[in-house]
Amino acid sequence: PMGSERMEMRKRQMSTTQETPGAALAQHSTGNKESNACCFCWCCCCSCSCLTVRNQDEERARRASQELQAESIPNCEESPAPTLEEVNAWAQSFDKLMLTPAGRNAFREFLRTEFSEENMLFWMACEELKQESNKSVIEEKARLIYEDYISILSPKEVSLDSRVREVINQNMLEPSQHTFDDAQLQIYTLMHRDSYPRFMNSAIYKDLLRSLSEKSIEA
Repeated sequence: PMGSERMEMRKRQMSTTQETPGAALAQHSTGNKESNACCFCWCCCCSCSCLTVRNQDEERARRASQELQAESIPNCEESPAPTLEEVNAWAQSFDKLMLTPAGRNAFREFLRTEFSEENMLFWMACEELKQESNKSVIEEKARLIYEDYISILSPKEVSLDSRVREVINQNMLEPSQHTFDDAQLQIYTLMHRDSYPRFMNSAIYKDLLRSLSEKSIEA
């Protein structure tokens, strides 16, 4: 009897040993599927580490692209340093601020701090387009303006309503110096109503005014 019991125990041990590798393999396979589920199914939870890494990579790429675009933005207009009288005049009206290169440069510097410099760049590009008379040059500049500031795919897209966009799309069939006139006016009005009051209360304007006032007193 004792021998029979020992034989039975040995059979059970051998059976358990044979089942264990299969079970371990199945468990390992299941674990792999669970850990890799996020790589195959986009409906996984947002806290998934795979998606986190992907988002971090996309964010780094987006920042690098923005830095490259910032480097390609044209420099400010060449202009002499503004006088105290000019800077005081900027406070009288937005038109006087936009009338001189020094005023536009100071305002553009402020817009850059608010991440809306594209509004000034678009306005300046439209002004430059109006000076052209060569048809091929007009068409090329109009295309570049559209791609840079009107296209929804551009990181420098300006904010325009649907009516103005429709007008632009019609005008682009035969581009002219005035293709973007409606859009330019809308952006000018936006800067006037939205950004200009903040510029007048900004450190950029107040520091410039203070500096020129001090120089005037010293003189």
